[in-house]
Amino acid sequence: MARLNYVELPVRDVAAQKAFYERAFGWSFTDYGPDYAATTTGDVDVGLSGDPAEWTAHLLPVIEVADLEATQAAVEAAGGAVTLPIFAFPGGRRFHFRDPHGHELAAMVAG
Repeated sequence: MARLNYVELPVRDVAAQKAFYERAFGWSFTDYGPDYAATTTGDVDVGLSGDPAEWTAHLLPVIEVADLEATQAAVEAAGGAVTLPIFAFPGGRRFHFRDPHGHELAAMVAG
C-alpha cells in the first residue's frame, strides 16, 4: 500500500531550522551536506532543503511506492501532471507531480 513517508520543507537556513525542530520537538537530524538535513526515524520523516534551486513552492509530501514507473503512469492517467521527471537521489529514485488541485507531491521508491 502506498503511504506518506516524507515531508520536505524549503528553508533559508538549515542550521537554524534544525535547531528549532530539535528544541521544539526533540527531533534529531542527519546532515547530507551543507544544504540538506533530515530526520531518519523510518516513520514519516522531515527533510530541510536549504538549496533554493531545489525548493518547491510549498511543502513537498513524498509518498513511498513499490513501482515508480507504474505510479507515474497512474498519476498521469488520473489527471496529475509530472513537474520533475524520475531522478535518482541518495535514498532512491523519485518524481514530482501536481495533483488536479495544484498541490505538488512526490512519489519515491527506496534503494
